[in-house]
Amino acid sequence: MQLRNARLCLDCEEVHDAEQCPVCASESFAFMTRWVAAPERRERVRLPQEARPATPFGARQEELQSYRALLDPAHKPNGLGWRLARQGAVGLALVGVAGWLWKAGGASRAEKEPQ
Repeated sequence: MQLRNARLCLDCEEVHDAEQCPVCASESFAFMTRWVAAPERRERVRLPQEARPATPFGARQEELQSYRALLDPAHKPNGLGWRLARQGAVGLALVGVAGWLWKAGGASRAEKEPQ
């Protein structure tokens, strides 16, 4: 059991790492790290803020430039494709409405003409 996961049951004083105490099934507990300091988990020490590299998450400068180019609002490589798709959808809708009106007009003419 790891110290940072160890819990002390406040009812029966059992040390456990479950959500409920395995002895009394109580859900009232306190973490052991409240009284016992846990050692640092990291193997390497972090550099101070001013000594860290300028790039976040250790990314290379080329990667950052690529992400900036992708996130730039002025850069829209797929703008033409989406515009064509919207125009195509509007065109299909207009053709559908025209067909519906044509059928509706033909049905009303058939009702007016005696046979």
